[in-house]
Amino acid sequence: MAIDRTPSLKRCRSLGIEPAVVGLGKSSKRQINRRTRKVSEYGMQLKEKQKAKFIYGVLEKQFRRYYDTAKKMQGVTGENLLILLERRLDNVVYRLGLANTRRQARQLVSHGHITVNGKRLDIPSALVKATDVIGVRESSRSSEVFKAIAESGNNLSVPAWISAAELSGTVTRFPNRDEIDVPVDEQAIVELYSR
Repeated sequence: MAIDRTPSLKRCRSLGIEPAVVGLGKSSKRQINRRTRKVSEYGMQLKEKQKAKFIYGVLEKQFRRYYDTAKKMQGVTGENLLILLERRLDNVVYRLGLANTRRQARQLVSHGHITVNGKRLDIPSALVKATDVIGVRESSRSSEVFKAIAESGNNLSVPAWISAAELSGTVTRFPNRDEIDVPVDEQAIVELYSR
């Protein structure tokens, strides 16, 4: 399994996104003194693709597979791509507030702490369906991580397409583009891949 080990703050700075988008609570104090060159259309499209890949923690091969699937679906390809990325199990765990970052959510899923419809699932890239119930395993609920999450009440920012309970939640429907708060121009990604 390939892992992107790039320092998160450095990557946020180079892509021009706020660390809060990725789930980081800190910010970098470094200033970049580069000359600003005019960015070509291809460069802008490539940057948008890199933003989406970094935010969701997906590498190129898998991202291209999501694009090919989105192209075959009915509707707008760019919106379908973002909806597929939002449906990933590690992203849903992050959206439920069970993890502080998508990287942490990915780790919780791969270590087997998360159940889908009562069965343990340790594949972070698994796509959830409508009416799926995502929760924390009974044996994992006593760990310090989940005790802290239950006490802090992280469920305040749960999106409308997920109904949350204590350490669990149900995907009621798939998200609309308006409900996805990721600062990515999905049309630029479609134009890049359709060259």
